[in-house]
Amino acid sequence: MPSSATPHPTLPPPSDLAAHWQLNPAVCFLNHGSFGACPTAVLDAQQRLRARMEAEPVRFFVEDFVPLMDEARRALAAFVHCPWHALAPVPNATTAVATVVENLVESGRLAPGDEILTNDHEYPACQNNLRRAAARAGARVVTAPIPFPCPSPQVAAQAYLSRASSRTRLALISHVTSPTGLVMPVSHIVKELEEAGVMTLVDGAHAPGMVADLNIDALRPSFYTANCHKWLCTPKGSAFLYVRPDLIDEDHPFRPLVLSNNAERPRPGRAQFLTEFEYAGTSDYTAFLTIPDALRALADLVPGGWPALMRANHELCLLGRDTICRALGVTPPAPDAMIGSVATIILPPHDNPALSARLRARPSRYHDALQDALLDRWSIQVPVWGLGGRDDRFVRIAAQRYNSPAQYEYLAQALREELARERTM
Repeated sequence: MPSSATPHPTLPPPSDLAAHWQLNPAVCFLNHGSFGACPTAVLDAQQRLRARMEAEPVRFFVEDFVPLMDEARRALAAFVHCPWHALAPVPNATTAVATVVENLVESGRLAPGDEILTNDHEYPACQNNLRRAAARAGARVVTAPIPFPCPSPQVAAQAYLSRASSRTRLALISHVTSPTGLVMPVSHIVKELEEAGVMTLVDGAHAPGMVADLNIDALRPSFYTANCHKWLCTPKGSAFLYVRPDLIDEDHPFRPLVLSNNAERPRPGRAQFLTEFEYAGTSDYTAFLTIPDALRALADLVPGGWPALMRANHELCLLGRDTICRALGVTPPAPDAMIGSVATIILPPHDNPALSARLRARPSRYHDALQDALLDRWSIQVPVWGLGGRDDRFVRIAAQRYNSPAQYEYLAQALREELARERTM
């Protein structure tokens, strides 16, 4: 927060479980969805691993590293329901998307005249990587518009699938869309496309720890990636890429973007896919290695473990969304079935087009000057943004166990007052 800001004097308390995190108590933090937040117990586990690494770096990387990596892979695979040997550690989901498309270009599976299917709710960085790969291959990116407000999963699926063609080779679809917080009907979409011979890449950046029925084996995409630092609450820099086992071909290997020494030194009895992805040169891999600790720590937060935690986050998110919608006099833009632990609300427009244009032109440290105002005058950290080409604005809330109902009531009050303030500008 800038030094000139004056925190609002009536900041509501978070939940009692906030004691497990190191979040600033002077900020009403409603943006777990962007970068996550790591509990103290998990940070402590990471520090123990770092101390072990620095005490004897050679032994750590030569003797300890592979068993620790396998332990993390196995714990993660049990949680997302897939074979552990099909999981590759990566720093983030964007890296995974780039890895997939670069492999398809290098292998010739993406060729001139081919199409990559995406949609207008996808994360911008992932779309950037699609466009770069398509340009290299002489292919093109086809962007399906998904309506928002979106009345049903069926409408979203139809809007997306209607843009597939006989030239579609790869389809990127988010499990949970970043700007709009929609839980997409990926099971139906993946089945339709895979049966048509289209490889599917599911960007599940938000899904593990949010989507209760996540089962990669049952979903059977070609590729699935997700961040662990979001809803699994691991340290930053921990994510995974799943490659369906039938696509891991030792004769035509699926490879990381960075090849280390191990690319030419296979370990006897160990799949090269595992060896190349788990070690891409000297780095701090402890964020990924804490996955077992994070899974245990979050499961222990509430009676009933992970199922109860995800259900509670979902219910709190719906409560927060409905509180804000009532306060602003707007309708939720998606049904409850398409909401997980993040929800996007379309802010009511100003009637004066000239005012709206002036507001859009205001400089901002974040996405919109309204977000700056919420932080500077109210000490609320929450994203305010929109979709490209649209004039309306969204606010996206998140719900994690450290949040409380009072925080969403406070945000509703702040939005009412800030929107009224804007009308006087």
